[in-house]
Amino acid sequence: MNGAFRGGIIISGASRGLGAALARRLATPGVTLGLLARGEAGLRDTATVCAGRGAAVRVAALDIRDAASVARTVLDWDAAAPSALVIANAGIAAGRRPDGTAEGVADVAAQVAVNLLGAVNLVGPLLPAMRARRAGRIGLVASVAAFRGLPDSPGYCASKAGLWAWGEAIRADLLGSGVGVTLVAPGFFNSDMGRAWQGARPFSLSAEGAAARIERALRAGRPSCVFPLPLALGLRALSLLPAPLADRAAGLLRFRIAAPPADQSGS
Repeated sequence: MNGAFRGGIIISGASRGLGAALARRLATPGVTLGLLARGEAGLRDTATVCAGRGAAVRVAALDIRDAASVARTVLDWDAAAPSALVIANAGIAAGRRPDGTAEGVADVAAQVAVNLLGAVNLVGPLLPAMRARRAGRIGLVASVAAFRGLPDSPGYCASKAGLWAWGEAIRADLLGSGVGVTLVAPGFFNSDMGRAWQGARPFSLSAEGAAARIERALRAGRPSCVFPLPLALGLRALSLLPAPLADRAAGLLRFRIAAPPADQSGS
């Protein structure tokens, strides 16, 4: 699918950060936005801006981990306005805390539940209808962290690597179906989640700048959108090194996470 999206657009993690920025960019007359997140106040703010730009807007304040509620909501929305675009953006991050405490089992489980299974909960129920219509595009927001496990955020890296692999699989499965998939791997951008990161942030963008790049990739029907390339290539290159060297190099990228985000606002 190229050019303008018409009909239904569904975005998770739309209360703030990248999800809200994407919603604002995609809000045009003729579009019906379905916005999901846990933060009801942030959803209302995003919806107000998007409605002011001419879009019809529906919101649902729910937890992306609640598979039954997510499926019920998005299928109702799809029945009313067939989905032209679905963006799985909701994400959380844990990681090593400023006092040096490593993330625990519950932290890892929560990240996998939101970042990976949350995307499956959103996209999975919509796939049969999109296949039947032979139309639509799916955007999966992973991270450059998918390309290399980092010692201070094993759960986040694992969840995003899993999302990337799942996205590659469904993209191949949907080939020729009329339904496209764009895998997104952003680096650093300004958001509540990003500001919790205590460490180097090379090539950091604004949330609007990141959203602009993703929007262009979605409209062009590109299979992937990875930025910034120097950071992504650097992480990819680690996999070409012998494991002891790669592990030592990864250990140089030390950081801390100040606090977990209060909402699912994208990664």
